[in-house]
Amino acid sequence: MFADETELIQRIAVALIRRKECMGVAESCTGGLIGAACTSLSGSSQWFERGVVSYSDQSKTELLGVPPALISLHGSVSEAVAGHMARGLLAHAPLDWALAVTGIAGPTGGSEGKPVGTVWLALAHNGKLLRVWREQFQGNRHAVRLATVHAGLAALCEAVEERES
Repeated sequence: MFADETELIQRIAVALIRRKECMGVAESCTGGLIGAACTSLSGSSQWFERGVVSYSDQSKTELLGVPPALISLHGSVSEAVAGHMARGLLAHAPLDWALAVTGIAGPTGGSEGKPVGTVWLALAHNGKLLRVWREQFQGNRHAVRLATVHAGLAALCEAVEERES
């Protein structure tokens, strides 16, 4: 079992402050919940630089540079788009770390190939994509969104702490 979000955020903050690094998030299905969780910690401006809510395909293109052709080919909920969102955020902001999420929180929007609860997450550091992975969460819209926040923060925490050792 992972630590709760408060502990994860505190661990991320300590590691980033120690390294003199900062992070940002590019969020679709979570609508800013990851950024809100990070900024719930007092003093987060020392290590949290920005959050972009890119809910529509147009915003993914305009704010993060995701090519429309990539979205047309793979869909906005895909490995390719999640990876490009993370790299795009790094390219458009003075960040060391980027976490991106895109998914189908439901209850509508799912398909046979991409059922409700399908989420793609991507983590990038210093211009390089470190990890892109798919999760399949269960539950209602709220549960899928909260599970996405937790999965993203847990992966970021692990990656940041791993870089310290």
